[in-house]
Parts: sequence; C-alpha cells; structure tokens
Amino acid sequence: MCDPNIMSAFLQECRIGVAEEPHVFIIMGASGDLSKKKIFPTIWWLRRDGLLPDKTVVLGYARSKITPETMVSNSLAYMKVKDSEKPLLEEFKKSLHYVSGSYDALDDFKQLDKEITRLAGPCAVRIFYLALPPTVYKSVTSNIRHGCAGSNGANRLRVIVEKPFGHDLTSSNDLSTHLSSLFQEEQIYRIDHYLGKEMVQNLLVMRFGNRIFTPLWNRENIQAVTISFKEPFGTEGRGGYFDNYGIIRDVAQNHLMQVLSLVAMEKPASSDAEDIRNEKVKVLKCIQPITLDHAVLGQYVGNPQGEGEAKLGYLDDPTVPKNSLTPTFALLALFVKNERWDGVPFIIRCGKALNERKAEIRLQFRDVPGDIFEGDAKRNELVIRVQPNEAVYLKLNTKHPGQSFKPTETELDLTYGNRFKVSPRTTPDRRSVCRT
Repeated sequence: MCDPNIMSAFLQECRIGVAEEPHVFIIMGASGDLSKKKIFPTIWWLRRDGLLPDKTVVLGYARSKITPETMVSNSLAYMKVKDSEKPLLEEFKKSLHYVSGSYDALDDFKQLDKEITRLAGPCAVRIFYLALPPTVYKSVTSNIRHGCAGSNGANRLRVIVEKPFGHDLTSSNDLSTHLSSLFQEEQIYRIDHYLGKEMVQNLLVMRFGNRIFTPLWNRENIQAVTISFKEPFGTEGRGGYFDNYGIIRDVAQNHLMQVLSLVAMEKPASSDAEDIRNEKVKVLKCIQPITLDHAVLGQYVGNPQGEGEAKLGYLDDPTVPKNSLTPTFALLALFVKNERWDGVPFIIRCGKALNERKAEIRLQFRDVPGDIFEGDAKRNELVIRVQPNEAVYLKLNTKHPGQSFKPTETELDLTYGNRFKVSPRTTPDRRSVCRT
C-alpha cells in the first residue's frame, strides 16, 4: 500500500506498541547524504512537534567513525533550528547514539544488537531505515534478521527500504524475494519520499475535492501534461554513484511516474492507501512502452564562461568513466491508452545542471473552439509548483484595461507562503511509505 503519512504515522501503523514503550530508530548509512539532508532533519522536526513516541532512541550506523555530535553538525544547516528551539535541540541530542561497523560482517551487527539492548532493552520496537545503495541491501537485511532481531525475534522489527529498489525488473524481483525470505510483508516498507511532498499530496485534494475540475480532467479538454524536475547543479563529486543509474532511474521511473499516476488515475474508492495504490496501478498498466521517437537523452557539458562547478561537464567528474553514455537529462513522452487520456502526451522532463531548480506539474488545456480574438487568446494552464515556493496557479485570459478587447494572459495565484501561516517547508518532511 502507499501511505502518504508522516513517519510518526508509520510508527502507529506498526501497531506493535504504545507511546510509553521504547522505540529505536536505526539509520543505516547515517553518514551519507540522504541521512544528512533528509532523514535526520525529519526526525528532528517530528521530535520538535511532539510526533514521536516519548521513549524514542535514534541510533546511527555506518562505516565512518563519527560521533552523534557529528551527525547533528552535519545536518544542522538542513534542520532549520530556531533560537527558541535550541533548548529542545539539546534535549534531542541526548537521545542520539552512533555505532560504527561494516555492512557485511555479522559480528558488527551483533555488537549493534547489544547497543540497542543497552539503550532500550531487548523488547523495544526496532525500525531500520536503509539509507544505503541497493548493492548492500541483501547483506544488510540478512545481518539485521540474524544479528539484530532482539529477544522477541523479528515480530517487533520493521525495515524501511529507500529507492532505488534494484536497477531493473529482474533485480527488483530478486530483492523482493530476498526480503520476503527474511521478513513478513507487514514488516517491509518501501519508500518513495517524493510522495511526501506537500504539493504532490495536494493533487488528491485538488482533483477529487473540487467539482470545477471533474468535467475538465480528460482528453476532451487537456492538450498535454508536462511534469518537470530540474536541478541547477551537477553530480558534485557523486558521479560514480550516479553513473550506475542515470537520470531516468534516479527520478523519472520512480518520483515522476508516481506523480503521473496521481494526475492520471481515476477516483479511488476512498482515501485509504490501498485504494489509491489500486488506481495508480491501473494507470501504469495502460501506459504504452516508450519508443525512441518519443525520447530525448543528453549529458550536460561545462560552460567555459561559468564559475566553479559550472565549468565542469559530466565527463569532467573524476569518478565518472570517460566513455560514459549515462544520461543526465531525459525528455520522455508517455501515452496512457485508456478512455480518459487516449492521445494526450504526458511529457516527463528531468535533468541536472540546468538553468534553475524547479519541479512542477503543468496541465495545458486545448484551444478555445471558435476563437473570436484572432489567436491572441492563449491556452489556459493549471500549474502545480512542487518546489521551490510551493504554489498552485491557473493561467487564463482576461481583458486588458482600456478600450480594446485584446486578451491578456494573467494568473489566479495561490502561493502557499503567502496564503498559509505554516509553509510546507517548515513542517516535517513526509516520508511516504509504499507496501506492495
């Protein structure tokens, strides 16, 4: 199922304890980029807002020999701690611990098990978050099952798996089989954190909570749907990792396909996760295979006039093979062959080292039939800006003030930062959970 709740709701979903019981949240790969920028700040926000069980211990595990203080200092820039919250941060630091060890040595995991038992007892709820490359998933999960299950076995243990979940269908199926041999399905959570973004979740409410959109959301009225994901920076020294996946596996086939399915799916029977998942699957089954005629791929090159990293192209990264053909940019046209969307292109475009940072969903409506304004009336567009500066705006034509009837394009603008006192960027990053 796909559950768009915050991580605290994930703890409730487990139904294996109450708030008074000890919980241990173990971040596997605690020294990595994902932990630093996303996971650790999210845990802090949940603690700040009182959304974690009282007896929650956060334990980092990685090969690097660092300290809990280092974990905090590495993430501080992303935690957005206000001056008034600094006393609470000091209390939060007391719940942080760190263990250094290998990912393939069972003895190291047995030492981790001893530390968990020392901190929270043998019966604590144990939640392992795998912020790791998929190449070590098998060894890590085997060692968790056989070395860190606790005295009650694995029934109070949960494993959260970050994307990418394998690199193709065969490896994904192989990993699923491996996990199923170690854990019950109810213990396995597959994460696509992009589903936790405020504006992605808002798609459900906008589509199915507003009568105005119901008759318009179809092939008769919509010309095209464009889903964009643009980053202004390159691989920044992580090219060796990125080169194994490329931009399609990195964001297109997971994050952006999830967004596409939310835009295109039929109304679910309810807002429950499983009903939403079922409708999304129906959409994905209707998508035709992509042909080369409907794809544009590329790599970014350096700008001789740029400064710093801007001068470097993808192949200038010393960690990238010199003959690499891995794409850093992709534009793909997909077609959903069903009654609602037949013939409407869903254009996915994503890339690194582009001109701006932006993620948005843009629905372009068809031309007005019987145009009386000699082509001056532009097509209406509904734009949902995911990041930065979350917003929803509708582009429409209105009369320009004065004596003429010349249409002028303008916008009905709902910018979240202006409308709501609490911006999505100051609330906990929702890590969306998928159990399939």
